Amino acid sequence: MKQMSYLQNGQTLRFNAERCVGCGRCVEVCPHQVFALEQRKASIMHREWCMECGACQKNCPVNAIAVQAGVGCAAAIIQGYLKKTAPQCGCSTSSSGCCG
Repeated sequence: MKQMSYLQNGQTLRFNAERCVGCGRCVEVCPHQVFALEQRKASIMHREWCMECGACQKNCPVNAIAVQAGVGCAAAIIQGYLKKTAPQCGCSTSSSGCCG
């Protein structure tokens, strides 16, 4: 199955590898396989696949992950899709903007 690319350069997703204990919860709960386990630590493999749902942050036992769930361009893209309109996230409409 082809993965949908939501945003370039990862919106609000932040990961602190030093805090990571390698439990793999982020890998288990992420609906789009953004994370992977490598050498007993999680890492972000596909930042652009993140839809900012917040499941990774809510399930990380050591607070190694932060994401503003339901904000930014991912929410705008979803709302635009549902309303059949262009995304309106408040970012620049130029090609350098997150929705551009």
